[in-house]
Amino acid sequence: MKNITLVLIGILVLNGCQSKNDSKNIVKTIVQDTLSKTLGGTANLSNAVSKDDKAVQLIKKQLKVLLKNDLKVMSKEECYFYYEAFDLNNDQKDEYFVGFSNSYFCGSGGCSGFILNNDGSLISKFSVTDFPIYVTTSSTEKFYDLLMKSGGLFHLVKMKNGKYPSNPSIEEKWNGEVPKESTKVLDIYDKKMEKYSF
Repeated sequence: MKNITLVLIGILVLNGCQSKNDSKNIVKTIVQDTLSKTLGGTANLSNAVSKDDKAVQLIKKQLKVLLKNDLKVMSKEECYFYYEAFDLNNDQKDEYFVGFSNSYFCGSGGCSGFILNNDGSLISKFSVTDFPIYVTTSSTEKFYDLLMKSGGLFHLVKMKNGKYPSNPSIEEKWNGEVPKESTKVLDIYDKKMEKYSF
């Protein structure tokens, strides 16, 4: 009886080890397949979770409204954006900086973009801006002031009547360095930010 029990335990152990190895081999095969498809550019990443799916969906929806007329003439390759969340008025809710980097939205003077409220509504549209944008520690009308570069120069952009001015190049020129305590947003080129289609 003891021998039969030992034999059964041995079979179970061997069978269990075999299953573990099979599981490991299956996992290894899936990982290798996914890596090769990703490196080869054939992986289906359409179901990949983005950093904040709710914010991305909100921005996409708003862009389709704000750019309704533009979308009629834009190519599919031009329909992408970058975004960064930042609480501009200390209400514990992020606002969204939305920027573009293609020829439809950018020219020799810089690029266009939007600043949206947490609910997706428009705070401001801006143009002729080089990225990144800097959020300073000073504020006007309860919103942080911004330093936006246009034409190679920084300009101090302050909230006026509930909106940031749309053309930073005509705002007050900033003399000196960007303050160290400023926060860099929409650092599209150096930070290698994720881009989203709309």
